[in-house]
Amino acid sequence: MKLKIGDKAPDFKGVNQNGETISLSDFLGKKVILYFYPKDNTSGCTAEACSLRDKNAYFLSKGFVVIGVSADSEKSHNNFAEKYQLPFNLIADTERKIIDDYGVWGEKKNYGKTYMGLMRTTFIISEEGVIERIFPKVDTKNHAEQIIEAVKIQ
Repeated sequence: MKLKIGDKAPDFKGVNQNGETISLSDFLGKKVILYFYPKDNTSGCTAEACSLRDKNAYFLSKGFVVIGVSADSEKSHNNFAEKYQLPFNLIADTERKIIDDYGVWGEKKNYGKTYMGLMRTTFIISEEGVIERIFPKVDTKNHAEQIIEAVKIQ
């Protein structure tokens, strides 16, 4: 399933870094920045998370919430969130259900090798749960600015 702008975002239920169950429907009425990233504590994923962390208060003031998803465990997410003071939910999708529902698992290439993995992707979801924007190419160091500029958050 390949999601497109205008599609209803698949609802999900998952456990965050604090052991709390959250779902997309918990955030109806708010815009959601749902970002999928490959692995906690790697250089690109850390840069992306810190970029979003640094603008989190701004996003909140504009009605947006940030939610990260990877296949890492709740414990890994907890360590990652504590180490970098990440103030938003990180969902442990160890079964890859949310990842598969959003179609972000696929073939990747790195140093000439082909393998299956999580494709770094961000979805902007409206207050009504509709996909408004998809970022298949993420500038990890400047992702928050990339979102602000593209979505025209003023």
